[in-house]
Amino acid sequence: MDYGHALEFGAFITPAAADPQAPVELAQLAEASGLDLVTFQDHPYQPAFLDTWTLMSFVAARTERVRISPNVLNVPLRPPAVVARAAASLDLLSGGRFDLGLGAGGFWDAIEAMGGTRLTPGQAVNALEEAIDLIRELWRTDQRGGVFTDGPHHRVHGAKRGPRPAHDIPLLIGAYKPRMLALTGRKGDGWLPSLGYMQPGDLQKGNAAIDEAAASVGRDPREIRRLLNIGQLAADPAEFAERLARLASEDGIGTFIIAADDPRLLRFFGEEVAPATRELVAKERGARGTEQAPRRSSAALSARRPGIAYDEVPAGLRAIEPGDFEYGDVRATYMRGGAPGIVLQPETAAQVAEALAFARRHPGLPLAVRSGGHGISGRSTNDGGIVIDLRRLNAIEVLDEERRLVRIGPGARWAEVAAALGEHGWALTSGDYGGVGVGGLATAGGIGFLAREHGLTIDHLRAAEVVLADGSIVRTDATTHADLFWAIRGAGANVGIVTSFEFEVDEVGQVGWAQLAFQADDMAAFLEGYGTIVESAPRDLTVFLLAGGPRPGQPQVVQLYGLVDSDDPDTIIARLQPFAELAPLVQQSVQLTPYAQVMANADLGPQHGSGEPHSRSGLIEHVTPAFAETAAAMLASGAIPFFQLRAVGGAVSDVAEDATAYAHRSANFSVVALGSDPARLDAQWRALAEHTAGMYLSFDSSLRPERIAEAFPPATLERLRAIKAAYDPTCVFRDNFAIEPAESADAA
Repeated sequence: MDYGHALEFGAFITPAAADPQAPVELAQLAEASGLDLVTFQDHPYQPAFLDTWTLMSFVAARTERVRISPNVLNVPLRPPAVVARAAASLDLLSGGRFDLGLGAGGFWDAIEAMGGTRLTPGQAVNALEEAIDLIRELWRTDQRGGVFTDGPHHRVHGAKRGPRPAHDIPLLIGAYKPRMLALTGRKGDGWLPSLGYMQPGDLQKGNAAIDEAAASVGRDPREIRRLLNIGQLAADPAEFAERLARLASEDGIGTFIIAADDPRLLRFFGEEVAPATRELVAKERGARGTEQAPRRSSAALSARRPGIAYDEVPAGLRAIEPGDFEYGDVRATYMRGGAPGIVLQPETAAQVAEALAFARRHPGLPLAVRSGGHGISGRSTNDGGIVIDLRRLNAIEVLDEERRLVRIGPGARWAEVAAALGEHGWALTSGDYGGVGVGGLATAGGIGFLAREHGLTIDHLRAAEVVLADGSIVRTDATTHADLFWAIRGAGANVGIVTSFEFEVDEVGQVGWAQLAFQADDMAAFLEGYGTIVESAPRDLTVFLLAGGPRPGQPQVVQLYGLVDSDDPDTIIARLQPFAELAPLVQQSVQLTPYAQVMANADLGPQHGSGEPHSRSGLIEHVTPAFAETAAAMLASGAIPFFQLRAVGGAVSDVAEDATAYAHRSANFSVVALGSDPARLDAQWRALAEHTAGMYLSFDSSLRPERIAEAFPPATLERLRAIKAAYDPTCVFRDNFAIEPAESADAA
């Protein structure tokens, strides 16, 4: 039976220690000869052999393309919790080039001599099954909590998960006996026997046993790749290829691994036998109409959500579905859990247009656009809908060094941007957390540590490439599609998907980075004093305030953090000294450091948020006594574990209110409050809202209809509605602070 797998060819190399470079050089030769896989036996009790894990790691570093696998790993001497981490580490370091061959162990006298316990055949199968389950569970980094198992052979109590491999590492099982074959069918990704240990008919019997076991648990037998270790079957390449082609068509073998330490044989196998075999099998499959092996497992297909035409995803557009290995790391965002029906990851503007066309064919489903996935208010995930994830559009390039003009993709993170710009002595104001994606912040506003001196992020935007709701791709700047350019600077989520930004950045050298903590016995007085100091300070100071609810029996602590754009220690201390007079300092750190180091404060790995964040946002011109008293009472209620004042003003206010869709230019502070109970949060916020005028939409998670009018003043909203009617009249972009279009496009 031909299972329809794409043919692969590999090498089985002896890890001989006599000449330690020899197996490495053979692996390099195998790669150069076009082979797909290099494998090594694992007998850690054999002093004539190199340690297999060490050898595989070294080979991974000395090769670029070929995959690497043990053939097979001796599980009785390799604790599975250690194997899981070692395998994931090697997969990450090699760029996803590791496969994991597993075996229940042989040569029991040697295993016992190394401290292993002799197992009956049944116990060996059970031990291997426990190991498989434990390894896979430790790779599930999207799950919370440690891993616990108390099996008869393997025990872990609270083992931490991770790291997550670079790809879904296939587990290849070396099996011959019925119970091992059944295990392969139930839980293996591949069957890896050796032809030299088999009798005629054993391949057919083994396949039948695997297929039956797979079907018993609802698996498609074609999910399981059939691999085979072989020796040289013929000296003539045509005859050799004919024999392999028969094994492929009659016994379903998809991967042939030649046991050879002879460089000439490896080259012969890779350069002559493999191409000839592929050609023969392709002809046979074409004549028979052989169906290709499924790309997704039965379990993955069963996880598909209703109402999504999964098979209509454009060719070449990366799609991650609920049953895919990567799904756990793309379903959620920094603070929000999610369960989207499909996540599309385009790599070009054209693919963004294709992804958007796919979304338009599903008008009843939620649509989320994600850059970094950090947004509190931004709906960059959903339940059962479509996510267009821009993480692969993350290029950072200098367009004009003299003008300090750079082009940045929406999927880049601000930590990466700061590092790249820092190499030139430049910076661009960019929030306060390096894990934030460029796209979300650069279309909402961009309140960051350089805002008072250099303005918002959007104030540095000079041009952008945008995919519109109808799929067209346009360039916009102050003179081309000027209305669109106006709208994306503050309301970009409503009018298109920006696929690249062109910014004119600033020269910024070393800065004073301050982190201060105070005992604020009089919270209202501290808040008011903070506001007064910030407003009167030179623009080179931008400091944020962070406070939480009271802690029983402990003093109230307030944190200030931010920077002084100066490399002069005396200037830095002079700017910060007024804060030290507000209340007793309980902790302080002031460093002279590059801006890039300030923004290197983030884990850029997968995000596993859960639940739904509840936050409210407002803007104020001054921290008045009335505002300070109300905010202090709100904090004292215990309903607000996170309260923040961000300094704005300064250069932000130099821009006219009607210059961009971000209109609240007179505000000197942005106010944010988060709470776990939305009812208690809203109840407390109502009193504070009486002192606010407008809001910064990046920080408000509520779905209240009136929030649109709070975010955009009447004249701004009227203009945005007209632009919405012109660029997105059918509201394709409807799930993130959606603005209703004017009644007709004529209004534009």
